[in-house]
Amino acid sequence: MRRSAFCLISVFIFLLVSCGQKGKTQQEGKENCRVEYATGYTVRRGADYTEVSIRDPWDTTKLLAHYVLVARDRELPADLPPGIVVRVPLERVVAATSVHCGWLEMLGVRDELIGVCESRYIDLDFVRRGLAEGKITDIGEASAPDVEKLIELEPDAMITSPLSNAPYGRVEKTGIPQIKCVDYMESTPLGRAEWIRFQALFFGKEALADSLFKEIVESYNTVKALVDSVEERPSVVTEMKYGSMWYISGGRSYMGRFLQDAGAGYCWKDDEHAGSFPLSFESVFEQGGEADFWLIKYNRAQEMSYEDLKREYTPYANFAAWKKHNIFTCNTGVVPYYEEVPIRPDYLLKDLVKIFHPELLPDYQLRYYSKMKE
Repeated sequence: MRRSAFCLISVFIFLLVSCGQKGKTQQEGKENCRVEYATGYTVRRGADYTEVSIRDPWDTTKLLAHYVLVARDRELPADLPPGIVVRVPLERVVAATSVHCGWLEMLGVRDELIGVCESRYIDLDFVRRGLAEGKITDIGEASAPDVEKLIELEPDAMITSPLSNAPYGRVEKTGIPQIKCVDYMESTPLGRAEWIRFQALFFGKEALADSLFKEIVESYNTVKALVDSVEERPSVVTEMKYGSMWYISGGRSYMGRFLQDAGAGYCWKDDEHAGSFPLSFESVFEQGGEADFWLIKYNRAQEMSYEDLKREYTPYANFAAWKKHNIFTCNTGVVPYYEEVPIRPDYLLKDLVKIFHPELLPDYQLRYYSKMKE
């Protein structure tokens, strides 16, 4: 569960219902499949192929990728539209991040995984076993994979998580299709989780993904409804400074939505940023120094204590949450936060509601966070 900076993008579009009659439109003989929460991709089904388009999150006037999915057991139609042709279901894939390895496991296609990047940061049992048995190969860093190893594996596709619309290393030149998952650019927890339905399209697992995502939506909304009538919304500040800057989640960001849905009064709830942005320690303290709660994620062998935090940077002890010992921490080297949360946002929402409004979930035990060690 240790996480590289690449995996921390760390992020969180899949179809709420499959292409049934509800929400379906007809255009040129193709069906636009309904996507409920995600904003980053669209799906259109034809008689002989399926088109999947990914919106470029860095320039929304453009497409990041356009795929044409054709059944593996059928001849290629003569009238295919422009795009990256992918034969489905995929049988041999490489995944660049642990998140997408987790999706493969949920979809029941983990045996199709033959390669990963940065295996030292992946603690999924099936990946560890596969590496030990030689069934899965580590092809190096996600940002610069070993192209020679990649070519030797002869995968049907590589599932990547691009950091921008720049070329993905030398992979572009191999001709191996890249399934570019920019799920982490979604601004809502359910929007990110819906990408499991995107990935399912490449494995013929749409029905299973529909069922899984329906369960996730119902669970998330049930927990969210618990705080609808809550009047007291405790204030909260998150994370710590990194170097000279403190990266704050914007009020319109993925984490900002989580905190809002959990009934918290996030200190930057009125901010318009959809992602994170840097502030000085002084600016953070001015706005969040009196916050009721402080949530911190870290990755280290030992539990972090209040004295550890103070030793790391003495002014931290001036926060009201430090003085009241009201800090909750998540050690991502111990718990599967980054593996699970993009797929199961309802799990994290339960943790947050338990922290801010414990009376609403009296029997629930925290999954990721715990009270900071005294």
